[in-house]
Amino acid sequence: MAIDKYPTPMLDQLEEGPWPSFITGIKRLRDQHPDQRINEMTASLLGQLEHSYETRKGYWKGGTVSVYGYGGGIIPRFSEVGNAFPESREFHTLRVQPPAGNHYSTAMLRQLADSWEKHGSGLVTFHGQTGNIMFIGTSTDGTQHFFDEINDYGWDLGGAGPCVRTAMSCVGAARCEMSCTNEQKGHRLLVNNFTDDVHRPALPYKFKFKVSGCPNDCQNAIERADFAVIGTWRDDMKVNQEEIKGYVAKKGRQYIIDNVITRCPTNALSLNDDDTLAVNNRDCVRCMHCLNVMPKALGVGDDKGVTILIGGKRTLKIGDLMGTVVVPFKKLESEEDWESMVELAEEIIDFWAENALEHERCGEMIERIGLVNFLEGIDVEVDPNMVSNPRECSYVRMDGWDDEAVKWFDRQAEAS
Repeated sequence: MAIDKYPTPMLDQLEEGPWPSFITGIKRLRDQHPDQRINEMTASLLGQLEHSYETRKGYWKGGTVSVYGYGGGIIPRFSEVGNAFPESREFHTLRVQPPAGNHYSTAMLRQLADSWEKHGSGLVTFHGQTGNIMFIGTSTDGTQHFFDEINDYGWDLGGAGPCVRTAMSCVGAARCEMSCTNEQKGHRLLVNNFTDDVHRPALPYKFKFKVSGCPNDCQNAIERADFAVIGTWRDDMKVNQEEIKGYVAKKGRQYIIDNVITRCPTNALSLNDDDTLAVNNRDCVRCMHCLNVMPKALGVGDDKGVTILIGGKRTLKIGDLMGTVVVPFKKLESEEDWESMVELAEEIIDFWAENALEHERCGEMIERIGLVNFLEGIDVEVDPNMVSNPRECSYVRMDGWDDEAVKWFDRQAEAS
């Protein structure tokens, strides 16, 4: 097929700017790939996209496409203008779960690419906010063949539809000195425990796990995950005063004051006359700015654990929501600790599945029924550490706060 069968004058303009264009990548497959089938698929895809630009309409519609034994993981795309662009009339996307921390070998990436070029269009994206590897463009028959092949060497489909979705974790302790937990272990435990809920959609809507090893939250878990696990510490941060002096000598006192000291949101830092750093750890809120700016001088503490937040999501019914702290600090050292985290996730999903409205995320349910009812439903006691700096929050009532704090300390003493 001649590549000019579908001229693309409007798409060509997207390549004229200073930034790389996705059109260039698709054209490369159209013009240079040795497989004529891929040449024709991508040429037809570009033709349909050009047609959409001309008419200002989208022509992809859904349907039902799955592999044997699964109910999700595939995004069906059937073309409404398939007669005009027959080579791409079916262009389904498969979501494939990445390894924990996105740790790939180059050999495995090549193997995945070879399988996709055999059964699909060759178009791949790594990774969207869904967390999946997105294999974009194959026929209904190619869907089953591709899945069978990659499943034989260890890969599984991710979530799509009202189910537990593909989990994500940061690169973690393997390459980051800020890590405060075993990100990959948490990721694997949660995914393996909820595999059936990933593959067989049976929930009110989607539910996402994300694991970030420190409060930098490189996975955007707080904003994007229904169940966010954030590594943190509760003792003092580590301070290397010689390195602090080195930074001051290199950058100057005023630079350190302007870019580190005054940018602490709780004024927990001060620079002494001898160029050492004074840290009020009691006021530190783990924003991570100073640790990021001076990584050799400052480090995370030794008493490490995680904070668990529930209900983060992007816009749906009631707008964007940040995760709500449900477990302020949890040690994850013994197998029992890890199992209790998974059990908490089970309690939350069960409660949400029973009480949420259709198409309602967990955070939206909490907004509707109230946080107290949610905590009672999952059998988690109210903890004053769920609220940060209450005296700075005008909507938090302070009358009776001291009495509640006494009750909490009494419970802690009884537990110990």
